[in-house]
Amino acid sequence: MQGLAIMSQSTKSQSALPSAPIDEVAAAAGALSREAEVTLVEGSTFCLSDKSGSISGAARGLYYKDTRVLSALELTVDGVLPDILTVVPDQAYSCRFVGRGVRRESEFEATLLIERRRWIGAGLREDITLSNHATQDVRVRLDLRIDADFADIFEIRGIKGRERTITRHSDAGRLELRLENAVDQRSVLITAAGWQTSPDGLTVETTVPARGSWTGTVQVAPGDDDHDQEPTFTDSRPVAESVPALRAAAWNAAAPKITVGHPGLDRALTISRRDLGALRIFDEDHPEDAAVAAGAPWFMTLFGRDSLLTSAMMLPYFGDLALGTLRSLARLQGTTDNPQNEEQPGKILHEIRKGSDPSLSLGGTGVYYGSIDSTPLFVVVVAQALRWGQPIDAVAELMPAVDRAMSWITDYGDRDGDVFLEYERTADHGLDNQGWKDSGDSISFADGRLATGSIALAEVQGYAYAAFRARAELARAFGEDQQPWLDRAADLQRRFHQAFWLPEQGFYAIALDGTKTPVDTATSNIGHCLWSGIVPDDVAGQVVERLMSPGMFTGFGIRTLADDAGRYNPASYHNGSVWPHDTVLVAAGIARYGFRAEAERILAGLLDAADSYGGRLPELLCGFGRDEVPTPVPYPTACSPQAWAAAVPYQLLTTALGLDADLPQRRLTAGPAMAVLGATRVSGLRVGPASLTLVADQDFVEVTGLPFSVTVTSTD
Repeated sequence: MQGLAIMSQSTKSQSALPSAPIDEVAAAAGALSREAEVTLVEGSTFCLSDKSGSISGAARGLYYKDTRVLSALELTVDGVLPDILTVVPDQAYSCRFVGRGVRRESEFEATLLIERRRWIGAGLREDITLSNHATQDVRVRLDLRIDADFADIFEIRGIKGRERTITRHSDAGRLELRLENAVDQRSVLITAAGWQTSPDGLTVETTVPARGSWTGTVQVAPGDDDHDQEPTFTDSRPVAESVPALRAAAWNAAAPKITVGHPGLDRALTISRRDLGALRIFDEDHPEDAAVAAGAPWFMTLFGRDSLLTSAMMLPYFGDLALGTLRSLARLQGTTDNPQNEEQPGKILHEIRKGSDPSLSLGGTGVYYGSIDSTPLFVVVVAQALRWGQPIDAVAELMPAVDRAMSWITDYGDRDGDVFLEYERTADHGLDNQGWKDSGDSISFADGRLATGSIALAEVQGYAYAAFRARAELARAFGEDQQPWLDRAADLQRRFHQAFWLPEQGFYAIALDGTKTPVDTATSNIGHCLWSGIVPDDVAGQVVERLMSPGMFTGFGIRTLADDAGRYNPASYHNGSVWPHDTVLVAAGIARYGFRAEAERILAGLLDAADSYGGRLPELLCGFGRDEVPTPVPYPTACSPQAWAAAVPYQLLTTALGLDADLPQRRLTAGPAMAVLGATRVSGLRVGPASLTLVADQDFVEVTGLPFSVTVTSTD
């Protein structure tokens, strides 16, 4: 996949080290990313190298199951590092590094070219080709310096881990390194036919004929628990028939064909499709279920909130991604009460890690449940999957997990019986803030004081409201009484407005603190309350007006924190920056209440931002106003590609088309399109068993291919 192979920056506070402030973690992650210029990803495996293909330095390595199984893979030719000529991206999991050897005494200039073609999967394959452009044969010595430190991913990011004992075992063309004292056995096997082992790795001497070439292949296979992985890319099978290649081809073939009049959105949709295909991860025990990871490279794992919101935004276009994500999360749903990792019965996880030292991860067990919003969002996405036509039997299989999640909402999430979901860290490590703004200073009063105690976030009450209504929809679909769930939703909506509404601001507080005092800053979180539908119709206009004010709308997106707040900082992570996924959900919420012109202004700003980034929106950007700085200002350590940022162009399209489905009620809502799209055509849109074609512009919408019993309602 072009573009993904070249990476520059990455950070995410959700995996921030509990002992370090978020700004220190972000700075450290930025330093790591500058060490690694080229990133390849395939499932939960990723590889960071320099532009020669060499792995050496603080962050570079081949990572498998959150463990660095190669910390060095450095090629020298006749004892010298090759000159770097170029990197040629291919797929998300492959690229070519092209270099040049040193000039020999008899030459006017160097004539030996070196190409390293690399593929990664459950390990790594590299074909090293020497091309001799001289008129005489040349004798060449290649040396590969190889090492493995088996560092846990959290060690790479700054936490000190345990002492490790690593052994090396070598034979002709074969080198094995083993971690001897880990909780789980880890190893890596490097093989290269025709090569010999050396103290530092592998070596080979060969003669390259005049105007000819020579190729050698190196295979790297990680292992764990005494099980070595089979190479993903082998000599006996064409690369096009490998599992990663077949998965990528199937993903692209299943994608709806989309053309829009806005050239920037057309480009952004293409990039997003490729990125999201690359960000899929597969459980080896359930390879049929693709889930979406949070982002490359450091977050190639399942995250509750990130994976669910990304899946929700992609439901109209890639419904199977939501189903795989939901199944993966259901398998890991909490079953016991464990304060150390914040697990509770029915709770949906925050993140899972499989590194060599689980004690380093958040919660210290590999699976961490410190998220207040993953559980209600899980229920919401199950109902949305049904609305978009996922098979009723597949949804039925998820219903036990849904009911456990609802029990968590009512029995555990509401800590004090006031109907609101609250969080407060239960261990001496983990996240202090457990909503999507999870940095330590993200929940503050207007005067800058931090909120303390048990925190009830506004948008989380909206998610809970949506979960109650979603459970009512599911009850209706399965012949149950939906009214109790609707009553709970109505009660929560009423109490939410009473407790969170700030009449003097015409806006909602971001949270209630531990004393039930409204936290009175204006934030983008309230736009999520529009998205969930918890805001009463009679005050929605005031909420929209505040969100669209110059203090919150920069011209490119909605600030996370208004510019009149005590902690406002346009170059902060959560206190004044603009997050594209956050902004597009705010726009969807505004459009939900009928304010389509305002929503279109936001979408147009996002498209301008995407254009400035070449079509790939980053995790976040700085929150400077467009009147201050006419182009978006990059946030220095933003992750890219990141899953929910990659989903933004698709959610933007959905909102601009007014697209919604309720297949159980035989309804589809669509268009006409907002003017920002231009003429739009979507073919191969899956709604249940049907493949639809939608054609729309500013004045017109037509949908063909509908099941005979489904009716289309216009958004006008």
